[in-house]
Amino acid sequence: MKYSIIFSAVLAALALSACEKPAVVTPTVVTVPVPGPAGPTGATGASGVTGSTGSTGLTGSPGDKGATGATGGAGATGATGEPGKTGGDTVVVIPPAQPAR
Repeated sequence: MKYSIIFSAVLAALALSACEKPAVVTPTVVTVPVPGPAGPTGATGASGVTGSTGSTGLTGSPGDKGATGATGGAGATGATGEPGKTGGDTVVVIPPAQPAR
């Protein structure tokens, strides 16, 4: 009798756990809206606010004065010419003037 109660409890637990009761599945219907034709175009929106003007930049500082240019060097002295030759046998012929026609 000592083991019969324990044996009966274990046998009942196994018997009840072996039976699987199917769960009831209820189908759910999901309604999906179908898009219709496009509506009319809406009114144009208002213009945005004009942004503020930026501040004026600072005036730049004047540039430095340029350096003075270098002085040019003196030119080289030309070669000395040959001494002139004395007269020779050169004859100069001047033609007579022709009368006007």
